[in-house]
Amino acid sequence: MNASVPASRRSSRRTAPAAASTTEAVRPDRRQAILLAAEKLFAQHGYHAVTIRQIAEEAGVPLALVGYYFGPKHELFHAIFEHWSHSIEERLAGLAAVDNDPDDARTLPRIIEAFTAPVLALRASAEGEYYALLVARELYHATEEADRVLRGYFDPLAEAYIDALHIALPHATRGQAAWGYQFALGALLHHLNDSRIERLSRGENRRSDPAVAPMLVNFIVGGLRAALPKPRTPQKKTTSRRQKT
Repeated sequence: MNASVPASRRSSRRTAPAAASTTEAVRPDRRQAILLAAEKLFAQHGYHAVTIRQIAEEAGVPLALVGYYFGPKHELFHAIFEHWSHSIEERLAGLAAVDNDPDDARTLPRIIEAFTAPVLALRASAEGEYYALLVARELYHATEEADRVLRGYFDPLAEAYIDALHIALPHATRGQAAWGYQFALGALLHHLNDSRIERLSRGENRRSDPAVAPMLVNFIVGGLRAALPKPRTPQKKTTSRRQKT
């Protein structure tokens, strides 16, 4: 699942920039600071609105170090998702742990919980907040960078969950299961990103509140079952016999 380091990024690391000493160039805390700064700024403002200079300023490092560690901006964007690829593995592991029995009413909620819970936990955590927001905001923009990340990291995840939904809903076609996945994803991403709920609820609700995770799961499961209902089993007709007198 993890993508290999592109040649362009490897070549960009061969020599330290003239403005930075060798000691500065190999400091892992600076590399991490650049990654976190890019993650935060991309999540807040979008990929195309952020410059390498802004990332360097946010990270508190010389401008040249950004290129030294990550190469051009699109490689830095890709590196963020490489850094968080373990979260995708966690969601796949959660799916693999589900006993996918279509006759068990608990199967579908368990699949959806495995799909949503790790992301909601990231959004609620200090370390994963901006990454979850970045996923929710940036990957639906039709850009070359977003498509590259989707194909490399998230398409395999989507395929696995669509296959699981198809098994759990065997009366549906795989194409219908794919629609169901897309609708489920839309509900999840909107919950991660939307802040209007605070205004619409007149302050009663909090944006991306992890406490409503069970409600989100029930909403998605209910929608899937309503959209892809099991076909009704035709009732057998019984014929009454008149007693002979």
